[in-house]
Parts: sequence; C-alpha cells; structure tokens
Amino acid sequence: MIRENQRWFNFTLVLIDVAVIVLSLAISWWIRFKTTIFGPIGGHLPIQSYLFFLIFCVIPVYLILYFSFGLYKPRRTYKTIFSEATQIIKVNIVAFVVLVAILFILNQPDFSRIMLFLLAVVGTIMGIIERFIIRSILKKIRIENRNLKHILIVGDNDLAFTFARKIRNNPYLGFDISGFLGRSDRVGLEVEGSKIIGAFKDLDYVLDHHTYDRVVLAIPLKYYYKINELVESCERVGIKAEIIPDYIRYFPAQPSVDMIEDIPIINIRYVPLDDAFNRFIKNLSDYIIAVIAIIITSPIMIITAIAIKLTSPGPIIFKQERIGFHGKPFEMYKFRSMKVQNPDDEKSGWTTKDDPRKTRIGDFIRKTSIDELPQFFNVLKGNMSVVGPRPERPYFVDEFRKEIPKYMVKHQVRPGITGWAQIHGCRGDTSIKKRIEYDIEYVENWHMGLDLGIMIKTVVKKNPNAY
Repeated sequence: MIRENQRWFNFTLVLIDVAVIVLSLAISWWIRFKTTIFGPIGGHLPIQSYLFFLIFCVIPVYLILYFSFGLYKPRRTYKTIFSEATQIIKVNIVAFVVLVAILFILNQPDFSRIMLFLLAVVGTIMGIIERFIIRSILKKIRIENRNLKHILIVGDNDLAFTFARKIRNNPYLGFDISGFLGRSDRVGLEVEGSKIIGAFKDLDYVLDHHTYDRVVLAIPLKYYYKINELVESCERVGIKAEIIPDYIRYFPAQPSVDMIEDIPIINIRYVPLDDAFNRFIKNLSDYIIAVIAIIITSPIMIITAIAIKLTSPGPIIFKQERIGFHGKPFEMYKFRSMKVQNPDDEKSGWTTKDDPRKTRIGDFIRKTSIDELPQFFNVLKGNMSVVGPRPERPYFVDEFRKEIPKYMVKHQVRPGITGWAQIHGCRGDTSIKKRIEYDIEYVENWHMGLDLGIMIKTVVKKNPNAY
C-alpha cells in the first residue's frame, strides 16, 4: 500500500510538472511574441509549431531531466526548498542547452531561441514555486499526523534515543516512532515518547505481528556482529534495514558516500562546492558580479586612489600575501589605509580600533570597507570569490591551525571578500573560534541563496567591528 501511494503521488506530481511546463512555455511565448520587451515582434512561426515542439520535445526533455536529477525521490528530509531549487535550476539550464541542440539538429533557424531562454527562466521560477507549495502542503499534512511512516528502532542506547528525539522534534518529517527493541531488562520502559516493546531477540516475532515502513538499526559498535542477523530478519519480511553507524559521533559534518569499485567510502565532510556544477555556477556568478561591481564602483575607486596619493606617501594599492584555496598563498589587493611600514611588522601586526598606523583617509575607507574594493580584481584572477571565508596571513594561519583543530577546513573553498562570519560581526580582532564556526557552517551548507543573502546583508548592514 505504501509503495502504491508513492506511485500515485509521483504520477500526480508528474502531471503537475507537465502543467507547470506548459504554463511556463505559454508565458514565455506571450512575453516574446505579444510584448516588445525583447525588441520588435516581427514575423514568427505559427503557434502550432511551438505546440508541436512542446509536446514532442520540451515535455519529454524536462521529465527525463526531472527524473535524472532526482526530483521524484521522496523528500521528507528537506528542511528548506534550496536543495530542491538547486536541482530545478540545473534542470532548466541543461534543458535549454539540449533544446537548442535539438533545434540545431532539426535545422530550425526560425525557432525563437529567446523564447527558449525565457522558458528556462520562467520554468525555473514556476518550478521552484510549485515545489515549494507542494512541500509546504505535505509538511502541514504530516504535522497533523497524516501521511505518516512508522519506524521501528532496534537499539536502546544514546544513539537510538537521539535519533528518536530528532524525529519527535521535527514533525514535518512525517515519521512516527512505533517502538524500540532493546535489552531484556528494559522492555516496557518508555523513552522519548515511545516504548521498548521487545528485546533484540524478538525482532522476528515483532516483524511478523506488526507492520513497519522502516526498521532502523542503531546499535553500539560492540554488537555489530549481530548486524547480519538483524538485516536478514528484516529482509525476510521484505523490509529494508537502515543502519545508523555508531561511529557517527566522529563525523564532524553531513557525510557523503563515494564508491571505489564496489567499496563505499564515507566522506566525513560534505562540501557542496566539490560538485562540479555548483562550482561552475559559483564561478560564473563571481565573474559576473565582479565585472558589474568594478564598473559601478569605478568612480569611487578613482576618487579613493587620488585621495590616497594626495594624503600619504607610498603606493595606492597594498598587496599582502594571504592563504587561499587548498592552503595556497596569493597576493590580496586592498587600497592602502596605513602608513608604509616594515614588511616584517605587517606579517604579524593586528589592526586595532584606534590604530596609530592608519592614515587620515585610511580610517574612513576601512570603516566603509572601500579599502576592500580592489579585491574584485582578485575575483577576476580566480584566487578569491565574492562570498567565502576571509583569507588570513600565513603567520596567523600557522598559529591558528595549532590552536583550532578545524581551522584549515575553511580552505576547502575559495576565500571571499565578504562571508557568513563577517555579516555576524566576526571581523577584525574578534573571536577566531567563533569565526571558524561560521566559516565551516558556510563551507558545509553553501547554496546560491545563501551567497545572495550574505551579499545583501553586507551592503545594508553596518559592521561595528570594521576598523
């Protein structure tokens, strides 16, 4: 019955997706051929040609890509729409390329490529809105204790109870803990809202007399020799056993699994920017934003350069070695805000609020962050990103890596002009440990929505620690 319900849900979701694709194409067609937003309308193919292309090319391509990108898998564990939105963006980008290629193969030069581009944009927006509405409705249904999946937990240790607590505290997941199996002397004990209904040895009996959607094995490492026996009991009644490894306590982040031949390798730290597509999107956005920022701020940079030259002897641009992506050094650019000093002093000197080394113009450009504008050229060179952990000098990297065990994790992505830590006030002479916590959180949870939010907050929010 559960599988049947899932099939009906997927079938319904496919129909809704088809409706959204058709609506997106209709909107795109109207924008292109019923408005002058993209220039004069002129002559164009009849609407029948676009309907034919929709039925035999657009819909099949989109549905194949939706299946390929996992958009029809159960998504109870999604906390936000961002994970699914990322996949929808990928689908529309790939669909645009595929559909243009099909037109090239079919030799259709008169078919509007602008309309296909609009389809990708409108399809992305409509697809994200559709999935957001569907997921919101499903969450509401599950919170009301409908559409639940029932779980049996095999285990009566902290690992099992922690898992049960997570389920109970997040009703949107739509799971119900039907009970635990544990040690014989604990049968009947109630923990985290559910009872220990039997001993480990009772698994076969319990599975024969009750129906569960999932069986989760959360047993201590010393009992792992029983795993095979427990898995066989589950498979005997057609239930897939799922294992929460006891050594999860050693995982500092969301793990991911790679395969080397038929051997699974668990990566203990998930970095979204390790994904080639995510990396491409971030690099592309960095380049576009850097070019736009340089054009917009060029008058400010010219005035700043003149002011620095007139008020203080020395170079306009201050270059300093920093540690970047994968621990590699690079030269970071800033407008010089301090008097020229001994290079050895620069390596370990920390800027303070009323630092006497600052020039007259330097105090102002540091408080307004104008001194950071030349770093957009670092972005164009590829050794920095617009958003990311702030890079540090080699001297401090050597010191912090000894004191803070996870310090070097921040170097798994390119450093940024602004970052998650900076918008939380961690800038200048503030807690390094707190800064690293924010940096790691960014590294492990990156998505384009997060970057956009950080950029907006950087512009509108004044940082009290900017000096």
